[in-house]
Amino acid sequence: MAIHDGIDVGAPAGPAGQAGSTTTIDAPAVIERISTKEKVSYGFGDFGNGFMFDLGQSYLTKFWIDTCGIAAGVVALIFSLAKIFDAFMDPIAAAYIDSRKFGKRGKFRPVMMISSILLGVMTVVTFTMPDVTMGWKIAFAAGSYAIWGLIYSFTNDPYGSLASVMTRHVKDRAQLATTRQAGSLGAQWICGFAFIPIMMMFGGMTGTNYMWASAVFAIIGIASFYVCYRGTKERVYVNRAVGFEKNGMKDYAKAIFTNRPLLGLVLMTLFTISAMNVNNMMMIFFAQYNLGNIALQPILNLVMIGASIIGIMFVPRLVARFGKKRTAMGGFIIGVIANGLNFIIPTNLWTFMLLVTIGYMALAIPNAVTWAFVSDTIDYGEWHTGVRKETMTYAAFNFSRKIAQSIAALVGAGMLAVTGYIAQGASQSEETLFGIKAVMTLYPAIALAAAAVIVYFLYNLSDDKYTSIALDLEAGRWEKGIIGQS
Repeated sequence: MAIHDGIDVGAPAGPAGQAGSTTTIDAPAVIERISTKEKVSYGFGDFGNGFMFDLGQSYLTKFWIDTCGIAAGVVALIFSLAKIFDAFMDPIAAAYIDSRKFGKRGKFRPVMMISSILLGVMTVVTFTMPDVTMGWKIAFAAGSYAIWGLIYSFTNDPYGSLASVMTRHVKDRAQLATTRQAGSLGAQWICGFAFIPIMMMFGGMTGTNYMWASAVFAIIGIASFYVCYRGTKERVYVNRAVGFEKNGMKDYAKAIFTNRPLLGLVLMTLFTISAMNVNNMMMIFFAQYNLGNIALQPILNLVMIGASIIGIMFVPRLVARFGKKRTAMGGFIIGVIANGLNFIIPTNLWTFMLLVTIGYMALAIPNAVTWAFVSDTIDYGEWHTGVRKETMTYAAFNFSRKIAQSIAALVGAGMLAVTGYIAQGASQSEETLFGIKAVMTLYPAIALAAAAVIVYFLYNLSDDKYTSIALDLEAGRWEKGIIGQS
């Protein structure tokens, strides 16, 4: 009998990705492990993603308001409406991707690679503004960002789904989640401390230099996705014949509302991602006005995100000892305390830097665990319904991320609008300074507290239960019988 890391199960009917109508459980099989090289290659996908996604989250607000002259309230509206539009495009992307046949290069990797190239092009377009009247500027900003978001769905949905068909091994999934979060934070780190200096090398924070600097980052992003494409493999056995033709909105709704762990994850993400995006969006404003020196922004990001990259390296050990859910809860609690203290304590560079670093590192831990949660909920959905919908499931999760980004835009840019922010002003009012600080510190504290409550009460998929589910799926079984048999 074949045993790998103490796990053995009945063999599936065919090789990874091959469709079949029935499955027999008459031979031993194993949950296959993957190499360190492949795990690192997978992390390069989110590294590339961050060079385009995080760039927009961190700097588009500043670009549109200060360089293009668009009012802060209008910017908040553009972000919110575009993100809501993008969120509702996710089911369309998911339906297309889930309907694709498994080819010699896999089901998800080709879509991810082609879309990432288009995403790089649109990243540069969003940081470009033609010399037209204000009405056309607003239309160009909204339209280009909405198209960017649609292409992002076709890039990120297959990338996120890819992890679920690379392995079902619990430890490997935790490590994949860590390499993905390391890639994401690595991109945030570089975007956070290098983007403005690159513009300064080109000659200053002008519209043209925003475009050229974004082009540099987009090229790096596309190259990183190519590393992911070349270095990963789709190997988990899936009976693709079952439910292959069903990819409508009814199936999308079913993927969410029959999957309690996924529903908990979706609700949690509204708070964790909005907290992270608000932090990234407002750091440049906080450094410039609350701390009085915009040059501190790259330094703060260098320390804050750099420490977070180091911190998440401990996630696999924490998960092995405490489990995914308790590890996430610990991060939430620390984040609430650090951000709450940062709001209460009078503004000071050193205390702010220390507490914002602790708070961001604490948030990075549950964000890293989240990627393992997503893959687990995909498998849970197949086990619970007998039909596997990787992209439908991941699209539901991605939907919540986009709504969270819309919330972040409303909270961040909306606060600037209601407190009377002066574009390119030498200073801001006390009301605006207080609003910037509240968004940077108090909002993440409240959001992470809400996320902790949601995970504690709604996410009910323990590591032991998932292991049992994984064994069933490897043997071709679902909750009520053999997959593919009525």
